[in-house]
Amino acid sequence: MNVGIGLPIADPAALLTWARCADAGPFSTLGLLDRLVYDNPEPLVALAVLAGATTRVRLQTEVLLAPLRDAALLAKQSATLDRMTGGRLVLGLGIGGRGDDHQVSGVDMRTRGRRLDAQMAVMRRLWSGEPYGDGVGPIGPAPARPGGPEVLFGGFKPAAIARVGRWGDGFLAAAPPSWAGGLFDTARASWKHYGREGEPRLVAQVNVALGPDRVVDDARTAMSAYYAFTGMADRMVAGMLTTPAGIRAAIADFADLGADEVMLYCYGRDPDQVERLADVV
Repeated sequence: MNVGIGLPIADPAALLTWARCADAGPFSTLGLLDRLVYDNPEPLVALAVLAGATTRVRLQTEVLLAPLRDAALLAKQSATLDRMTGGRLVLGLGIGGRGDDHQVSGVDMRTRGRRLDAQMAVMRRLWSGEPYGDGVGPIGPAPARPGGPEVLFGGFKPAAIARVGRWGDGFLAAAPPSWAGGLFDTARASWKHYGREGEPRLVAQVNVALGPDRVVDDARTAMSAYYAFTGMADRMVAGMLTTPAGIRAAIADFADLGADEVMLYCYGRDPDQVERLADVV
């Protein structure tokens, strides 16, 4: 079972410390979420900086809101980052559910799913070295991984998870074990429906905070602010794991469900959490 670290967003300058500590430890991946109308670092830019501070860990968007972006430019940006990191980029993609993000980018929320499907058709074509079309030639550079960086899709509805088999390499489940099992089954069914060989890579996410009360309180405050728009922030914060035993139990539960990796997502800013979590895993 691989275990990664989801990075806090409150202090972008501190992420270099987090990344170096994670790269020196047992962790497999660094993850970073995406919002537009929020006080968070832009994930592709931030991960490019962190790539230069690390040598081993994968760099994962968790998840990048692809419909807010131009498909050709996103293909070029992600191929560049994948190429320059030797294939360490993992492109977690989703459609997003915040109206303000879509409003300022001029994207109609009612069509964001169809827009993502169209974007994937363009990006897969470009990553394979084919021309853009309409008399426009290929757009490089070629990614390190043939056919493009690894793509995971996040989401909860069947239409979202169906993209795993159609366009992706795996699924990212931001859900507790009690819910993730059904989502994993849906992702596996999509994989088989599209006649894919092997199995999709299954990645789970659990929110954690490990340390003294000030660290836990900081994490709860940050997570509550981030999810305030849902009207369910209190319930989500209540699911945050704050003990070594709870974190180990969640990792074991996800392993039983067949997850390949668990991302321990941190909202608290204290970088000493990396060492504490390393002791847990």
